[in-house]
This record gives sequence, structure tokens and C-alpha cells, in this order.
Amino acid sequence: MRDSSGYKEYVAGLLAGVATVGTGHPFDTVKVKMQMHNTVEHGITYRNGLHCTARILKAEGIKGLYRGATSSFMGVAFESSLLFGMYSQMKQSLQGNVQSAVPQPQIIIPSAAFGGAMISFILCPSELVKCRMQVQGTDSLIPISSRYAGPLDCALKTVKEDGVRGIFRGGFTTFLREATGNAVFFTVYEYVRYHMHLQLKSASSDHKNLIDVGVGIVSGGLGGIAFWSAVLPLDVAKTIIQTSADKNSTRNPFQILSSIYRMAGLKGCYTGLGPTIVRAFPANAAAIVSWEIAIKLLGIQRE
Repeated sequence: MRDSSGYKEYVAGLLAGVATVGTGHPFDTVKVKMQMHNTVEHGITYRNGLHCTARILKAEGIKGLYRGATSSFMGVAFESSLLFGMYSQMKQSLQGNVQSAVPQPQIIIPSAAFGGAMISFILCPSELVKCRMQVQGTDSLIPISSRYAGPLDCALKTVKEDGVRGIFRGGFTTFLREATGNAVFFTVYEYVRYHMHLQLKSASSDHKNLIDVGVGIVSGGLGGIAFWSAVLPLDVAKTIIQTSADKNSTRNPFQILSSIYRMAGLKGCYTGLGPTIVRAFPANAAAIVSWEIAIKLLGIQRE
């Protein structure tokens, strides 16, 4: 970043968040349901992502795939705004007056990890509500009388039953996932973006905008795949922590993953990998393309 752009960085990030949810929420619903059902020793076990998707569509239609989307739109849009804004400004602060087009991991990694750690405090409550809404639909073992009427009802009942601490259940795991995952995401994104532009720098300027979109799709998509490949086990643990009906169940992600590993091996720790990877590329590609277009429209200068 060459100049301080203040609020514009956060506006661009917000648009990236909206694009992420709009593109990826149906895949996220499938991932969460598979994580809940396939790591617990009761209820239906889904053969794969397509089996889960088919059962949701049969029972609830397309609406079922967007269960919990309201809280997700609000949470992800806000956290994405903060993530991209803080990453950009932290990166600029660490660079100081030394500008370089070459990616610098000693700047990228702490900037991204810091942004990820900060947004986890906002993301945790919104994801708790989202996950609880998602698991109470098709094939749910939750009694109808105990189900939530909507995201607000879920949040209010959680606070009433468990206190403010209850809405932050899974906070430590979310913190680890976001700090680690975003360090991986932005590192892959920056390096892929840099090398692709390096290879395409001789291309006709008439197609520059099209090339930029293409680079954004590839770099964002690969960054998303790298993110989830690195932290999916933590996400599995987080889903179990946040959707468990037992208030006294452990909130230690490593104990949960150890239990899953003993029961289902490494495959169990990566439950939901299929829909997660299928979602990761288009959702993160959409986020990066939206972010980069917004940056241009808002007049923010980039190296």
C-alpha cells in the first residue's frame, strides 16, 4: 500500500465479505452438518457432500442450504471489513517507507495473523449462531420444541441459558483458526498474485482489467484452499464445541481432535473436506476479486 486510505480499506473488505457469504454459504451448511453428524456416534452419517446436499434439498429445498445465512452475512461482512482493513494498514505500517512489490513474509504473516486474531472475537458469536441454526434442519436430532425460531432467538436463548460467556463458546479455537488460517491465506494470495503478474506483465494493456480479474480469481481461490487445508481440523473441533448440547463438554480443541482421531483417524479430523474445498475456491476468489475491484473504484493505490 502506498498511501493511507483510512475507511476505504474497510469498505472494500466489507464488500469482499458479502461476496464470500453469497457464494459460499450453501457449501458451508453442508460442511457444518457433515462435521456434526459424521463425528458423533449417533444419528445419520452422510456418505459425502452430495449425499448431504441431496437430503437437505429434498427435505427443505434451496432454503435449507441458506439456513443461518442472516447471521453469517452480518458477521462475515463485518469481520471481513476489519480483516482486510487491518491487514492492509498493519502491512503498510510494518513496511514504513520501504516499498517493495516482492512479497515479504516477515510483513505478510504477522499482519495477517494479527487481523485474523482480532476478527475472531467478532466471528465467534456469529458463527456459533450460524452453526446452531445449520444443524437443526434436515436429519437433526434436536427436538422441534427446542429448536430456535431464528438467529436472534438463538442468540438471546444462548445468552439467557449460558450467560455472555456462552455466546463466545469456541472462542479459543476460533482464535487459533483465524490467526493461523489468515497467515496462510494472505501468504499464498500475495505470492501467487505477484508471480502471475510477473508472468503476464508483457500482456496487452487493453486486457489489463480482464487479467486482473483472472489473477484475482486464481490467487484468491488458491489462498482459500490453502486456508482450509491448514485449519480444517480446528474448524471441525469448533463446530463440535459450538453445537454440543452438553454444557459441561470440553472446549479444548486438541482433546476433541484426539478423540476424533482415535475413533475415525485422520479422515475424521478432516470431516467436510469435500464441500469445504469446493466452497473455498469460488468463495475466496469472489472475495478477492470484489476487494480488488473496490480498491480500484475507491482510488486506493497498491504496489
